[in-house]
Amino acid sequence: MNLHQFRFLQEAVRRNFNLTEAARALFTSQPGVSKAIIELEDELGVEIFSRHGKRIRKLTPPGEEVLRSVEIIMREVGNLKRIGQNYAAQDSGQLTIAATHTQARYRLPLVVAEFRRRFPRVSVHLLQGNPDQVAAAVLEERADLALATESLLDHAGLITLPCYEWQHMVVTPKNHALNDVAELSLGDLARYPIATYGQAFTGRRRIDQAFAQHGLQPDIVLEAIDSDVLKTYVELDLGIGLIAEMAFNPERDTMLVGRPVGHLFGPNLTRVAFKQGVYQRGFVFVLAELLSPRLSRKLVEQVLRGEATGDFSI
Repeated sequence: MNLHQFRFLQEAVRRNFNLTEAARALFTSQPGVSKAIIELEDELGVEIFSRHGKRIRKLTPPGEEVLRSVEIIMREVGNLKRIGQNYAAQDSGQLTIAATHTQARYRLPLVVAEFRRRFPRVSVHLLQGNPDQVAAAVLEERADLALATESLLDHAGLITLPCYEWQHMVVTPKNHALNDVAELSLGDLARYPIATYGQAFTGRRRIDQAFAQHGLQPDIVLEAIDSDVLKTYVELDLGIGLIAEMAFNPERDTMLVGRPVGHLFGPNLTRVAFKQGVYQRGFVFVLAELLSPRLSRKLVEQVLRGEATGDFSI
């Protein structure tokens, strides 16, 4: 048995048992993947996959146990490579961050700029997606860490740490009637068309819950993942906007009025996530501390080793 067989097995499962897609992801041929898996089954003396004709359908019970062992082996192979990179290459290499659009656009730029100042020989790659996609990128070891507000706690195999809190803001055109309301209520907002984030993004869950708890049905006329898109439609007076506070800059957004509405929707907590059991290079800890001074290297290492809990206030 060899690492190629293990890698083919992992990718076949990741690609929902589609060997053609697995081969494409691994830059090889489908017959090569199929042959490697059959050879592994022959060597182990068990069927890893149940089949219908030539197609694999699912893991067999022994196949599930084989996959668990393979994942441990491949994780440790990855750790060996990272250890070598950490000590041989020192402060050079590649750092990959998986983040939602709002984090990549508004939270990360200054952090990445300072990181690059400290580590000019480390290239930074950003992978953007929805919260489930950025979690998957870390679990599949395509990214070193993930940054998102939703869903990271829902994924087994991730170790998550609180990063920072933020609140929503309502943004309106300068001549909007809401600007004359001293203390905004949910009822005030529900009287107008609303442009805000899609269901899986940037605290949308809290928005929906707040309206529902008060028996209100907001008129959501536009959903987007990009705060700048939302602000553009608000400027055209197509509705009021509910966006993340870090996405509003009064010096730049001169056509809009922004007001915090954390008292209506509560605080949101953005988390950073690492894959459990994966060795982290030194500069990854520096990035974590740049994201939040609370995330010191000592604390993050303790949590990753299981010596402290990731459930603490920020």
